[in-house]
Amino acid sequence: MLAQVEQQSLPFPSSTIIELLETTMVYKFPLLSRQEIAEMLGLAESIKETRVYQEGLETGLEQLLGREQTLVLKLLSRKVGQLPPKLESQIQALPLEELEELAEALLDFSTLDDLSAWLHKNNPGQ
Repeated sequence: MLAQVEQQSLPFPSSTIIELLETTMVYKFPLLSRQEIAEMLGLAESIKETRVYQEGLETGLEQLLGREQTLVLKLLSRKVGQLPPKLESQIQALPLEELEELAEALLDFSTLDDLSAWLHKNNPGQ
C-alpha cells in the first residue's frame, strides 16, 4: 500500500498520507507501539522523520526536563536550604545536560555558596 502511495502523483505530499495512515493504524491497533506499526508498514526509519514522531519526541523531552528540574530543585533545597529565586531561575534555565551534571555535583554541596560557585563555573553567562 505504501509503495502505491509513493508512486502516485497526488495533489499533496505522500508524507501527509503516510502520517494519516500511521495515525489510523495507531488507533486501530492500540496494543501495538508506534515502532511496531512502523515496522509493519515498512517505515521503521522514516517514522522518525514524521511530524507526529518529532512532536511526540519534543513533548517527551520537555516533560523529562521539567521533571528533572523539579527533582534537582527539591534535592538542592534539602541539601543546602531554601534557594533564592535568582538561583532557582538559573537552574531552570540550564539545558538538560548541565542539569544532569548539577544533579551529580549537588551531592558534594553543603552550602548555597557551593551551588553558586558551581553555577558560576559551569554557566558563566548567567
